[in-house]
Amino acid sequence: MYKDEMIQLHQFLVYVLKYLDTDNTAHQYCEEYLALNISPHHIHRTKAEHKHAIFVLSNTISEVILNKEEGSVPPNVSNALRDLVRRSKKELKAAEAAQSK
Repeated sequence: MYKDEMIQLHQFLVYVLKYLDTDNTAHQYCEEYLALNISPHHIHRTKAEHKHAIFVLSNTISEVILNKEEGSVPPNVSNALRDLVRRSKKELKAAEAAQSK
């Protein structure tokens, strides 16, 4: 996937999260995403950073959906999303380390 496509997907997931936040409770699940300090408008950020943000947002969205309706997200999906977040975080750290050399 190209960087511009990643940015578009990132923006779409932000819209999905805003759509799901009908009762203004999603912010409690967004701490990890907000800590990244990256938004779809940050086009200067790397593809890896947007990819990590996409995984974090996907995981956040699954948590919001699960909170709204228990059992609506299968445990294997939420576990896989958490695993993707962990792996992309490692990849991001490795890419940052390689750039700093």
